[in-house]
Amino acid sequence: MRNQVTVIAPAKLNLALDVVGTLPGGYHGLDMLMQAVSLYETVTLRRSQNLTLRLPGSRVPANDKNTAYKAALAFFHYTGLLAGVEMEIRKTAPVRAGMGGGSADAAAVLVGLNELYGAKLSMSELCALGAQLGADVPFALMGGTCRVQGKGDLMKALPPCPDCRFVVVMPSVGVSTPEAFARYDEMGSPVHPDCDVLEAAVRAGDLRALCAGMGNALEMCSGARETPRIRRMLDEAGALASMMTGSGAAVFGVFESEEPARAAAAALRRVYRQVWVLAPDAGGARLAPRPRKKKE
Repeated sequence: MRNQVTVIAPAKLNLALDVVGTLPGGYHGLDMLMQAVSLYETVTLRRSQNLTLRLPGSRVPANDKNTAYKAALAFFHYTGLLAGVEMEIRKTAPVRAGMGGGSADAAAVLVGLNELYGAKLSMSELCALGAQLGADVPFALMGGTCRVQGKGDLMKALPPCPDCRFVVVMPSVGVSTPEAFARYDEMGSPVHPDCDVLEAAVRAGDLRALCAGMGNALEMCSGARETPRIRRMLDEAGALASMMTGSGAAVFGVFESEEPARAAAAALRRVYRQVWVLAPDAGGARLAPRPRKKKE
């Protein structure tokens, strides 16, 4: 049995987000098209008798309120294992961005502990555990391209997103998810994307139809003041579509290929410090490939 594992977990973008009602417990009913992207959190887990968390280089507090810490507690409680783990997370996804970095960390911990301790939990068991931790954790486990409904716990895997590149821009100020939903409850939204149409576009491999239907019901009430400017810059740089992801504050544009995406990113970097060119990722949280041994 292994003493250490490393897991990578992709961040996500919402290609569509609609609020379709309220659910028991005060949750909002959502209908979303979610896409994993090539920006990865890296989580290293080592067997231990204690439960510890390190986040080198990150300003995120490494305490028991962290979703990764809660994921480890939930795993040990569910399996009944009297064990611990040392967790070290190298964060790349921005905080308060709507890109699911914290959810990716939690998913990575569940996948890693399942391997480290040979628990053999199924994907459905891991997703059920993940749903207790946060609305985006089940998707972070599944990854790829999914239609996600309910409070994030009802998922339908779709064929891979049509090949494209995403230019993602993080503004200078993040967004609080609870505050964004509170403002939605006050203001409502004129934007309600038709996720049936978008699912059909993905199944047809039609990138332009997908871009034509994208939308985010939380965008106008997120409180993110830089969104219109970033979208305008992305559109002027040739994006097929642009919008805010999740509850914000990151904004992305969709480009048909690498070259125009890189040109757009170069233009945005003159104004914004955090800009990425990302590709769709077909998976979720998974064990990192082991480094190949050099031949002697």
